[in-house]
Amino acid sequence: MSNAHESGLPDALIQFYTTAPYPCSYLADRQARSQVAIPPEHIDHAVYGTLVQQGFRRSGQFTYRPRCDGCQRCVPVRVCALDFAPDRTQRKIVNRLNQPGRMQVRERSLTFDPEHYALYRAYQQTRHPHGGMDDDDADQYTQFLLTSGVDTRLIEFRVGGRLVMVSVMDVLADGLSAVYTFYDPADAKASYGTYAVLWQIIQCQYNQLPYLYLGYWIAESDKMAYKSRFQPMQMLDNDQWIKMPDSANLPGCSGSNQDT
Repeated sequence: MSNAHESGLPDALIQFYTTAPYPCSYLADRQARSQVAIPPEHIDHAVYGTLVQQGFRRSGQFTYRPRCDGCQRCVPVRVCALDFAPDRTQRKIVNRLNQPGRMQVRERSLTFDPEHYALYRAYQQTRHPHGGMDDDDADQYTQFLLTSGVDTRLIEFRVGGRLVMVSVMDVLADGLSAVYTFYDPADAKASYGTYAVLWQIIQCQYNQLPYLYLGYWIAESDKMAYKSRFQPMQMLDNDQWIKMPDSANLPGCSGSNQDT
């Protein structure tokens, strides 16, 4: 347990603890640890925004960042949304899914919906089998995505009335934080995951919010490779946000696996 007097972290009633080691979700044969901010009820909009700027993420009521022994491969990244311009492939995805009458988008309340949960289960069991979340029951799903103490939005996407994707994002003073997106795994070539990121970037631009926080990028992880395709991007390095070097865009950039 430690207090909040670390560089750049919010003061006042917030403390931090580091978890015991657990298997890393992204790099095989590695152990991970997380630094968790507590208590959740004291993490309001302003404190949460500061924590996100310092590389924290949110999972339900837990606000955390990696604190692994001898490993710093999880790099927080954010898209500079106001300077973003889609490349040719991204434009084609948006134009295809935005054809008149094709994609319907609406905000829903943070309440349990059996249709959303069924899509989540199908996504986890197909895209991330044996990943630890493929057997999530309704309570675990609710705790993960529908429990929040900050300004959280749940967006559903339908094609022809059929649910194809759900995105959960947090609204910050300086942008949006992409919490999690899941989609119909049967539509392998639909590029729903890319569309969800582009849609959130457009929301940032429309609302004049400078950043879309995409969580962590790991050079060796194919699951994370897609994030470096949304340029310009910044990475958190020694408590400073800097431009992601061009060389960081190379490993696995053509990969299609997506995990926010």
